[in-house]
Amino acid sequence: MSEALQNEILPLEIEELTFEAGGKRLIKEVTHKFRAGPRTVILGPNGAGKSLLLRLCHGLLKPASGKIRWCGAAADDPARHQAMVFQRPVMLRRTVAANIDYALSLRGMDRDARKVRVEKMLESTGLSRLANSPARVLSFGEQQKLALARAWAVKPRVLFLDEPTASLDPAATHAIEDVIDAIHKAGTRIIMTTHDLGQARRIADEVLFMHRGRLLESSPADAFFERPEDEQARAFIHGELLWWDQPETRLQ
Repeated sequence: MSEALQNEILPLEIEELTFEAGGKRLIKEVTHKFRAGPRTVILGPNGAGKSLLLRLCHGLLKPASGKIRWCGAAADDPARHQAMVFQRPVMLRRTVAANIDYALSLRGMDRDARKVRVEKMLESTGLSRLANSPARVLSFGEQQKLALARAWAVKPRVLFLDEPTASLDPAATHAIEDVIDAIHKAGTRIIMTTHDLGQARRIADEVLFMHRGRLLESSPADAFFERPEDEQARAFIHGELLWWDQPETRLQ
């Protein structure tokens, strides 16, 4: 068996997944199967539950009910084969290079191998010139690049991205999307959230549309953007605010 297959944790199956906080159900009976291959974008308005679903899948939150199953050959240790980049990543009080090196050291990689991997990640993300700069003085866009480099360095089979370009200008957004594309082409499964329709069109192979904690539609990206089946999804694509007018009982 190849190394890639040995480290495979996909498919990821979630079944009737719910999450509650403060006495409210915030994720409501979500069922989906993430297979290897396509880039998935979880789309929806603010407050739809996109980030919560990502955290549940990554194991940062425990569901109130339902199942989360990794079904690949390495499913007994899924945490080792996945990573997540947050909307506002935490930078260690170290240099750019040392941030990446630390992530690799936690995986038990020896020093010489870490040095080679760090240099490769810096080059691949355009951060080589900043290698010795303190990570916390970087611009927000550069910090996001570093967060991606740090996650990519451990060669995850699945990478969760939570609104990775929120608040970035178009140039920085483009740079981040280039890195995401490179990670995808290198074989990592991308599952990310956004409320940016343009970004979803550029990146997604598969779209999951969420609203008020429910998964209302799941389809190939081309089909979703051409003719979404769900009424709320159609309203969202057309920039309408119809979801605010829908009775809450529809989503209970």
